[in-house]
Amino acid sequence: MEGDTFQQWKNQCLNKSDFSKKGSVDEDISHIVSFINSHDKYFTTSSCSGRIILFDGVSDCPDVQKQNCSWLFVTHHKCQGEDVVTGLAKSVGEATFKFEPFVLHVQCKHLADAQLLHKVAINSGFRNSGITVGKKGKIIMAVRSTHCLEVPLSHRGKVLVNDEYLDFLVGVANQKLEENLKRIERFDECLLAALQPQEEKCSLLEDMDKKPVYRRRRKRIQDSSETDCDSQSVNEQNESNQEETDWNLMLLS
Repeated sequence: MEGDTFQQWKNQCLNKSDFSKKGSVDEDISHIVSFINSHDKYFTTSSCSGRIILFDGVSDCPDVQKQNCSWLFVTHHKCQGEDVVTGLAKSVGEATFKFEPFVLHVQCKHLADAQLLHKVAINSGFRNSGITVGKKGKIIMAVRSTHCLEVPLSHRGKVLVNDEYLDFLVGVANQKLEENLKRIERFDECLLAALQPQEEKCSLLEDMDKKPVYRRRRKRIQDSSETDCDSQSVNEQNESNQEETDWNLMLLS
């Protein structure tokens, strides 16, 4: 009965329309979402590959609306200072520049299944990940990171910073976006190692061996079950520790 209920939830979720503004899964994580949804113990409920946003805290602006703010600029790729300047020109309220990292919500069949995905997420650098259990028994594992950025840029439509500082913020956001993509790649490899059946994994490695672009990744996938995905690199830890320092420096600038 429990399995039937989970399958019903999965069918309802995957068959409903995508109500996000984009209307589709982000390209950088579409393969991850498809892989998870192909597994009988999991399905994704929401996702975002990571994005850079400039939004205005006023509800009567004609731009794209989201709750009590309007989006002046949004991209899932690197941006330029000119993009932010153009967006700020539309601001009539409290404009905020923000980087949001990769986020993924996965409903799991059993608690042990959620714990496995949680371990994959933590070891991939997403240390703000967590598990919640709803009143109806729905088990959700959220892949989250502290790799964020949020800075106010205007007040009542008046820009509070100069172009030099805007260029600095754009550079920081672009660097965070690059790091975000590295963590997504690592999550992908660790997820493959954790969920891929052994026989399929061997077949995949044979196919990858035929393509030079994948040869570099072969050893990481082979070893990930016992090494790569069970420990986090020193660089990632140092970068994470540096995030709060970067944030404090920006507030002081």
